[in-house]
Amino acid sequence: MLTFNKRTNKLELEAYHFELQDVKEPNLFRETFQYTDVPKIFFNNEVVPMNPPDDIWITDTTFRDGQQAMNPFTVEQILKLYDLMHKLSGPNGVIRATEFFLYSDKDKAAVRKCQERGYQFPQITSWIRATKSDFKLVKEMGLKETGILTSCSDYHIFLKLKKTRREALDMYLDIVKAALAEGIVPRCHFEDITRADIYGFVVPFAMELMKLSKEAKTPIKIRACDTLGFGISYPGASLPRNVNGIMHALTHYAGVPSEYIEWHGHNDFHRALSNATAAWLYGCAGINGTLLGIGERTGNTPIEALAMEYVALRGSNNGMDLTAITEIAEFFKKELHYEIPKNQPFVGANFAMTKAGIHADGLLKEQEIYNVFDTQAILNRPPEVEITDRAGLAGIAYWYNTQLTKLKDSKNKLDKNDEAIVKIKEAIDALFKEGRVAAMSHEEMFELAKKYLQKYI
Repeated sequence: MLTFNKRTNKLELEAYHFELQDVKEPNLFRETFQYTDVPKIFFNNEVVPMNPPDDIWITDTTFRDGQQAMNPFTVEQILKLYDLMHKLSGPNGVIRATEFFLYSDKDKAAVRKCQERGYQFPQITSWIRATKSDFKLVKEMGLKETGILTSCSDYHIFLKLKKTRREALDMYLDIVKAALAEGIVPRCHFEDITRADIYGFVVPFAMELMKLSKEAKTPIKIRACDTLGFGISYPGASLPRNVNGIMHALTHYAGVPSEYIEWHGHNDFHRALSNATAAWLYGCAGINGTLLGIGERTGNTPIEALAMEYVALRGSNNGMDLTAITEIAEFFKKELHYEIPKNQPFVGANFAMTKAGIHADGLLKEQEIYNVFDTQAILNRPPEVEITDRAGLAGIAYWYNTQLTKLKDSKNKLDKNDEAIVKIKEAIDALFKEGRVAAMSHEEMFELAKKYLQKYI
């Protein structure tokens, strides 16, 4: 049937019919996933159109997937992180939801503490196994939505569950019906979607879910899970790895509304953020991530990176308080004793820091030359210089101009050729000539200031 699509302003064929392909042997896509070699990237040159939703948002799995890769959080730590996530999200709920385990007493206590805050965003949801008895936990906690594990690749269906596609599909639909009967919004986690038969299982499964959704007049959500980080976003790349194609298949062929779809990606091949962005651009409304990108193996898409990408794509922070990113990083370091890689964007110690003298010279003249944006205003992190034997006169001058109160608050800054700066550089060079390798500490720099910059102390 032809209909006029008001979104694309084109006549389009509305009805597509994809039936479950109940194969006898699993399709493991061996031409791509040989296991004894690096997975291959194939192209079929089929390019799908960009289709960004009217509204996009972020969802969180720090307290579920993220916690699986860290020492367990205490209830108090979860509550503090939830508060910071709420601050980052802002009043318009850019971070729409966060999910929790419900199995231990501590899990339940954490949920209750967060519920007491009364925040609209992030909405508290849960994750359960595809077991009817687990719905009792969801009901007991008063939650309106839960994630359900519905693995969709033959690796999981045949090799883990020991079922056929038909048996798996029937089992999943039965669980979803049980959720609907309890008045709970089900969120089906299509685990391992980037190794699944998209048109032989994923699309038929999604179509069945949309039928149930219409009958129940209740949303049934789909989280497309790139469980091992195999996703790619190159135009014309072949399925099942092509994120663009997966989103097109779900929205265009399976008829899943964008607001029902989330993307959950891992970073095994350094593609978590680029794949997440592609999912947004090709029809997915929600991107799932974790604070600082924590999670199994290489981790998930970092929430702070998604927040930045949101602003870049939409041209507005939509009420987000991005300074919360710096507070979150400090909490991870001080309270969770988590070692953030120094070069991690936005949260690492070396972000907004230079060690090169030529870069410091640029900062001394105009911050914008070598700083990615106004890090002080946006993240509450001023640009910094680390002092080593490569910092140069400019680096030393910049350090004192930004660290000594009398200089920091003054319009008259020290020039890199100031006599005192030259003497301090000579003293520092002497230390490194003697074999020093560590950067100068704040305490050491202040001691040199007492000797050579006394009038500014």
